[in-house]
Amino acid sequence: MTALAASPTAARLRSRFAPRGLTWSVLRLHRTALYVGGAALVAFAAAMVWMYVIGDDARASTGPCSPSAYCLNLTASTFDDKTYRRLVSLTAEALSYLMFPVGAWAGGALIGRELESGTARLAWTQSVTPLRWLAAKLAVPALLLTAGTTTAVLLNVWARQDGGPDLALDWYFSNTFITTGPTAVTYPLAGLALGALAGMVTRRALPAAGLGFAAALAFFNLMDWYRWNLWPTSSVTVSDPDGYQLPQTALHMSSGYVLTSGERSESYPCRDMPGPGCLKEGDVTGHYTVFHPQSHHWPLQLMDAGIALAVAALATAGAFWLLRRRTPSRG
Repeated sequence: MTALAASPTAARLRSRFAPRGLTWSVLRLHRTALYVGGAALVAFAAAMVWMYVIGDDARASTGPCSPSAYCLNLTASTFDDKTYRRLVSLTAEALSYLMFPVGAWAGGALIGRELESGTARLAWTQSVTPLRWLAAKLAVPALLLTAGTTTAVLLNVWARQDGGPDLALDWYFSNTFITTGPTAVTYPLAGLALGALAGMVTRRALPAAGLGFAAALAFFNLMDWYRWNLWPTSSVTVSDPDGYQLPQTALHMSSGYVLTSGERSESYPCRDMPGPGCLKEGDVTGHYTVFHPQSHHWPLQLMDAGIALAVAALATAGAFWLLRRRTPSRG
């Protein structure tokens, strides 16, 4: 009797805590993408752990060498050095370019395919409004992407340890910059929103996938070209004709000569009159250098990430506007 009475109670508990509603529907419908993303995160984590383990040996192989037993041990570290460099390059590229497949998937599979096949309209007839449908379609992958990319960025920073440029490249290299801060989290969100907008525009899977990919690619390249203009540069002026020697961690933007009038010129004034006194005769008083120091890493990260979030917000608003316009009776 007790067992019989317990069975309905257990069934009710399982039913109460079982996934349900739009969230469960989105997860179940796109479970393949969920499995692929989960497997990719596990593989990324494994690569980061391996990088951390071999990091000390890899850094040792780039240090100074003298005729000693220590030098002989460096030969054994060469494999770790090459492996570390490959892992740094591959994982940085994978995380940096994540927004491309996300944009294509969001346009093709997440939105475009359901609008093309009529699955979306079927859902709208089952007490689910179009706006709720789109909100769930975007919120579920957005939360998963945020959690996954945040984990990946933290693992990446941890595995790089001191971030030595001899192995991990300097902070201002494009892929290194993207994958060491919040930019890596916001780019896939921008790709998701751009893909969703592409799906709403075309309402067909294949064109939406292509348009979502193209939009993500255009955004990525625009940010890559104009990123260093998002924050004021630093400048140093010296009287030494050889100029200012920048540290390796600084990103050189431009350099040239300061004239007595106070104007700056990037052209070499001694081209037509070479000689030891040509700088004075050429009306030159100093040498200037414009650069981004390493301390600009975080301001640039926040500006870059903020723009990506703004693009994601605008694209999301555009997708909702199109949906409301095309389904006025259910908005």
